[in-house]
Amino acid sequence: MIRFVIILPLVVVTWLLLVKAVSDLKKANIDWTGVATIAGFIALAFWLRHITGMG
Repeated sequence: MIRFVIILPLVVVTWLLLVKAVSDLKKANIDWTGVATIAGFIALAFWLRHITGMG
């Protein structure tokens, strides 16, 4: 029962923060091409590290 009391508020707060973040992102004027490029480079770095074992 104590776990439920601790976990439930954390889940609710996380959900509220996620909803607020999505709402703010929809209102913001963001260059999604730049965001996608950054995400692509990060994914490429992880993939290359996985393949080569270096880094």
